[in-house]
Amino acid sequence: MKPNFTLRLRVFNLNCWGIPYWSKHRGDRLKRLGDFLNVEGFDLALLEEVWSEQDFESLRQKLLSTYPAAHYFRSGIIGSGLCIFSKHPIQELTQHVYTLNGYPYMIHHGDWFTGKAVGLLVLHLSGLVFNAYVTHLHAEYNRQKDIYLAHRVAQAWELAQFIHHTSKRADVILLCGDLNLHPKDLGCRLLKEWTGLQDAYLETQDFKGCEDGCTMVPQNCYTNQQELAPFPFGIRIDYVLYKAVSGVHISCKTFKTTTGHDPHSGSPFSDHEALMVTLCVRHSPPQPSPSPKHELSEMSPLITVLKEAWMELRLGMAQAHWWAAFFSYVIGLGLLLLVLLCVLLAGGNAGEVTWLLISLSVSLVLGGGGVYLFHMQEVKGLCKAQAELHHVLGRAREVQGLGSVPQPPHLLGQLEEDRAEEQ
Repeated sequence: MKPNFTLRLRVFNLNCWGIPYWSKHRGDRLKRLGDFLNVEGFDLALLEEVWSEQDFESLRQKLLSTYPAAHYFRSGIIGSGLCIFSKHPIQELTQHVYTLNGYPYMIHHGDWFTGKAVGLLVLHLSGLVFNAYVTHLHAEYNRQKDIYLAHRVAQAWELAQFIHHTSKRADVILLCGDLNLHPKDLGCRLLKEWTGLQDAYLETQDFKGCEDGCTMVPQNCYTNQQELAPFPFGIRIDYVLYKAVSGVHISCKTFKTTTGHDPHSGSPFSDHEALMVTLCVRHSPPQPSPSPKHELSEMSPLITVLKEAWMELRLGMAQAHWWAAFFSYVIGLGLLLLVLLCVLLAGGNAGEVTWLLISLSVSLVLGGGGVYLFHMQEVKGLCKAQAELHHVLGRAREVQGLGSVPQPPHLLGQLEEDRAEEQ
């Protein structure tokens, strides 16, 4: 990139609330969204909850002249709901499906069937490599009694690790999506601290939109007013986060949200508010490495959040073990009942009640077995994330005698290089 070079990138993000047969006025809202995107001509439009591939294809045809590159990320039984539209050619594409994503027997919530994921597209713009990520984490249905908290923390950690391991060649990293996390929630802090991503809303020079940057507000006619009752101004759970490597500077010039209605026609696009940001990328002289004392002083928030995440996953594992043990007893009860009934049948004492009880016992064995296997899989998933966190906490002891202080991935790599040079 040439010195004094400046690149402007306009980005749009929206959770479209596009549930077939359930979301109100879905077809009309998506039609108006397509018209709006064509008029505005963003560089990138990243969307969540486009659950119907037919809806995606309709948008794709409508936006083809303005956004020639598009992709729909497929996963799970229903789909990830993630898709992107780009003015610029997409060089590479991939996705990662989260290991944990709710419970299959919580049918009324439905997250398990959707296959929540993170999608990645790589763009080459003016000699720079842009990694753009779009994601949607598990929903929070009850803030006071959140049975999915451990899953969402594990997803946030997987997301952070995926970004770290796929962005080594990137000059600019951009993450958009519905994280279903409030700014001070554990998962959000974990993601930001480990990746070093900056929050566009907090960094912008010019903000226009809902108070406190909220992305679900009571003024929107599609939001669940009862769920927002504890939050009079709304909640902020949709984000645009970014980061640049040394030698590249990125800043957020403008940040806008819709305010409960479509900027053109007045009716909302979704139950979420749209995010519209203008990012400015320019050349920046490489920054000198900070002193070790300065590095350690910045580690305190990271240490805290890593320990919190480790403890939350530990609690989640204990709960998963409990449910696995419970359903193992259910299986045992079903098998015992089945044996007793078989004895009755062998003695010629079969009746309608006996056959009914046999059906019940078989259901206990099969149903309990299925749930038991799922919770054992949940234990493995939580154990995997906890082991990675444990490795991070322990790895610092191997780096210049820093004790139990964990280091962000970029800093760990630099310290190891410095140590190799000294040897």
